[in-house]
Amino acid sequence: MADTKYPHLFESLTLGSLELPHRVLMAPLTRNRARADGVHNVELASTYYTQRAGAGLIVSEATEISPLAKGYIDVPGIYRDAHVDAWQKITDSVHEAGGRIFCQLWHCGRISHTSLLPENQVPVSASAIRADAQVFTRNGFEDCSQPRALETEEIPGVIAEYRHAAEMAKAAGFDGVEVHAANGYLLDQFLHQHTNNRNDAYGGSPENRARLAAEVVEASAEVWGADRVGIRLSPTGKFSDMNPEGMEETVEALFKRINPMGLAYLHVVEKFPGLDVTEEEQATLDRLHDKWAGTYIANGDFDAQKAEEWIARGRADAVTFGRLFIANPDLPERFRRNAKLNEPNPDTFYGGGAEGYTDYPFLDE
Repeated sequence: MADTKYPHLFESLTLGSLELPHRVLMAPLTRNRARADGVHNVELASTYYTQRAGAGLIVSEATEISPLAKGYIDVPGIYRDAHVDAWQKITDSVHEAGGRIFCQLWHCGRISHTSLLPENQVPVSASAIRADAQVFTRNGFEDCSQPRALETEEIPGVIAEYRHAAEMAKAAGFDGVEVHAANGYLLDQFLHQHTNNRNDAYGGSPENRARLAAEVVEASAEVWGADRVGIRLSPTGKFSDMNPEGMEETVEALFKRINPMGLAYLHVVEKFPGLDVTEEEQATLDRLHDKWAGTYIANGDFDAQKAEEWIARGRADAVTFGRLFIANPDLPERFRRNAKLNEPNPDTFYGGGAEGYTDYPFLDE
């Protein structure tokens, strides 16, 4: 083991077909610094991601799979050639620095606003149930628009959009993809009985609610191979007006379908910053952990000590860090040395330029 206070964090890890040098991973972090057309700010984003190439794995910020997937201003896409060209420069830079990076594939579903979508279309969701939530538009924070339910015959087209985005991510030089099925976005809206009252093959039973997420994972694996595909879930999450009642059964149904595939990993939001986890919620997460057959990555308000403890007792194989990676581009090295950490500035998390993005000092500075 490494000569450090946190030896389990610095064990190598086989992640699908990748070998990671350690288990300090970078979580997907929306930063709202792309252009309005979804093309990334190459110079700025290349610096940002390359500064953090020391992560065992970087999971990119959530990246839109299509024009109708949009839910926030100034986030990147991965469905046009211009998106690929920009991301290619970023992934090349990360690889030159010795890093590894997955692209997180994202469809916001009902967490959107008509002003963000082509020709002011209404957002789509599992069912026509409006979210009691807000999104950031050109006018500031606005209530989410009333969505419409996807027609059954439209769903193959959505899966095709995910497949196309996975293909574009491959062309852009990513090392794999993570299917975002957490935090109240489209795939999560199908998983939750609170947001899915369909009576077709994609609603009703836990198996039917899990169907779309499973089919998106399968489509992504057809492009990449299962060992280069991960999935992110938030089984107890309430973010974006979600109600986790009944989610344990749905996630179990999803596991039964995708466990045999041998995915690279499962990435679970265990805790949301500032929110406590109840004993009941923790018990649910523990049971689901035991039913997952592969590599398990935990996320949610971890520090180095807690991450070390979870990995040491087998509760997680690796941990993703978000805000700590924003403020500490060399976070793994700081953990290894048990060094002081920079404090993140929440005022610069979303939007803007280099300030609060690429100007946090490294340890040796």
